[in-house]
Amino acid sequence: MRAERQERGGRSPVGGSPSRLVEPTLDPGWLLVEGGFELAREHEVESLFACGNGTCGVRAALPERTSFSEPATWVAGVYGRPPGVDVPVLASLPDWTRVAVRVGDLDLAIERGTPIEHRRILDMRQGVFFLEWRHRDPAGRVTRVRGVRLASLADRHLLYQSLSLTPENYSGRVRADARVAGAPLAPVGWAPSIGVHEAGVVGSRAVVALAVADRLEREAGAPEGPGGWIPAGGVVEGDVGIESTRRLDRLVSVSSSREGPSPGARASRRLERSVREGIPSVVAAHAAAWAARWEDADVEVLGDDGATRALRFAAYHLVSAANPQDERVSIPARALTGPAYLGHVFWDTEVFMLPFFVFTHPPSARALLMYRWHTLDAARARARAMGYRGALYAWESADTGEEVTPPSVVDPEGRRVRIRNGELEQHVSAAVAFGAWQYAQVADDEEFLAGPGAEILLETARFWASRAVRGEDGLYHVLEAIGPDEYHEAVDDNAYTNGMARWNLRKGLEVLDWLRGRSPDRLGVLEERLGLGGEEPAAWGEIAGAMYDGLDPASGVIEQFRGYFGLEPIDLAAHEPRSAPMDVLLGAERTRRSQVIKQADVVQLVHLLWDELPPRVREASFRYYEPRCGHGSSLSPPVHAVVAARIGDAELAARYFRQTAEIDLADNMGNAAGGVHAAALGGLWQAAVMGFGGLRATASGLAISPRLPPGWRRLRFVARWRGARTVFCIGPGEVRVDVSGARGLRVGLDGGPSVAARPGRGYRAAAVDGGFGAWREVRG
Repeated sequence: MRAERQERGGRSPVGGSPSRLVEPTLDPGWLLVEGGFELAREHEVESLFACGNGTCGVRAALPERTSFSEPATWVAGVYGRPPGVDVPVLASLPDWTRVAVRVGDLDLAIERGTPIEHRRILDMRQGVFFLEWRHRDPAGRVTRVRGVRLASLADRHLLYQSLSLTPENYSGRVRADARVAGAPLAPVGWAPSIGVHEAGVVGSRAVVALAVADRLEREAGAPEGPGGWIPAGGVVEGDVGIESTRRLDRLVSVSSSREGPSPGARASRRLERSVREGIPSVVAAHAAAWAARWEDADVEVLGDDGATRALRFAAYHLVSAANPQDERVSIPARALTGPAYLGHVFWDTEVFMLPFFVFTHPPSARALLMYRWHTLDAARARARAMGYRGALYAWESADTGEEVTPPSVVDPEGRRVRIRNGELEQHVSAAVAFGAWQYAQVADDEEFLAGPGAEILLETARFWASRAVRGEDGLYHVLEAIGPDEYHEAVDDNAYTNGMARWNLRKGLEVLDWLRGRSPDRLGVLEERLGLGGEEPAAWGEIAGAMYDGLDPASGVIEQFRGYFGLEPIDLAAHEPRSAPMDVLLGAERTRRSQVIKQADVVQLVHLLWDELPPRVREASFRYYEPRCGHGSSLSPPVHAVVAARIGDAELAARYFRQTAEIDLADNMGNAAGGVHAAALGGLWQAAVMGFGGLRATASGLAISPRLPPGWRRLRFVARWRGARTVFCIGPGEVRVDVSGARGLRVGLDGGPSVAARPGRGYRAAAVDGGFGAWREVRG
């Protein structure tokens, strides 16, 4: 991927030209550009340049299609079961983005003839996908094609595509087939120009609908027919002259039975409203919604344009994946950009993505956590089925919250291999509790904490109390579990699982104490409904206090699980450069008997429970496990970046930061075709803000411990805390914060001086002798 400066003579981005209503942002720092065309990379590019708004996600397949195109528009929260698939799969709409163009007697296709120029542009600032293509067909005719596509952030049920065509050296007959593939449209509504398709989802009771309106316009803004609106989803044919432009605009409104009965009628009513408002208003509202989100979501690095672009790419896809208006959906592992993992939801959301939303857009964070509350009954049922109490969340979740992890897969040698993650990777319950607590503390959402949040924390604590068993040593143990390191299955006392279970039990007690003091009536109702009383909560403190922790006092290293220290050491450096994951290179059996780990496990624990571990244990554990980690998961490099930065190894942190950024932007794991790695994108934000910026929440505000890597001259980001909005600007010589919002907060710096920052004020602390001096109020 490369950024290219757009020479547009100061043209206003929204307003556009005769060939399209919006133009790319002038600043190349907001653009991702793919120049040229490589058929083998199509699926990867379609993932990276996808558009989304939390309700729908649209892959960046070319409108004219290629022999390798994989178009899809996924609908959040709608799942089906296609034939031959044992688990739910995220549903996709009929292909509404295809436009097959025929010039004379030849199809206009990039694989036929010669592309003179071909560029795809993702404008992250405006949330718009652009296509620029000049093509010479086998007959020598040159055609200029320009395209626009977006998923509206202002109206999350609305999609838009525009395609313009200009003959450069010929005149003649042109035909554009814009029929929606596999979806005949029935005319409905106030005019015959709106067509609706409504259909059931295979293997489900769900129904999805899309309403379509098409508009045709000649050059100089002259519409064809009344208002330019033509019968939807049809074939457009006519004569064109040299340098004359025809533009076909399409608006699509999406609905499903998740919103209630008659989704087709609902989609058509929404579309009628958008048609009356006009396409320019639709585009402008979308751009304004993105501008508002970037006020808090943008992270800017002075001195490293590539880092800024990577962080904007991460924020773009995270914002595109969440819907603060829908609390019954969460973010799949590949967001709404690709088919990998079938649209299933993992612990990725709460541990890797949620912090971005907690600090930049609390309503999105709340909605994501409410999905877990709405699926709490399924988690309770799963715990009961396995002989436990409380709530055990599914390792892979879909619409209902039931466990949807495939029971087995076929390996490259054709053998069927059992997947045990759905049985044993239970730390997901602690991850959900961790996210609920973090959100409640940062957002100061007492209504959430007293209701859904408390219920999540108490029921997950109850699960861990029933899961842990007391051993002959007098300690409590979690036996036969899978931690984040999935190379080692059914281990006893996985340090991450035990540590998070201990944390979960203690937070359960803390929320009970909070409710007793703040809302005893609500506590009484909750205890009665959950059947929680007597000696049960009292046992949680005992279990947490006697939980096996695996700490080796001599070295300060936490053993990843019992017996890990006795496994075969492997020198990972001897296997560099690596063309495959370590479990493939060594074989599954030898990997299980070795100290090679798939991803951050103890290091993940250090990251999440930083304040609960002594500095010696943090660094000793990181230094021990870092050379033993094969990074076989995209979740691993960003965690190593955060922890390396926090212990002061900025150069190593920068290396892991770059590795994380390149997971999608350089496809360094070779699987971006299946969709962007949403957890890694959330982890990249954490690496910059919580690692290099050292941001953490405290009881009275926010604190930072800056550790900028070489070459970074300034790091700027925004964090929200309980109604206060704080802009941090961190440089090698000083730190500045500017506070706005409804209230002030206390800002701490590197464990030293803090300041009671008031709204409407700015504060500065200068670097002094390796640390920072006192805060001083500044104006302007």
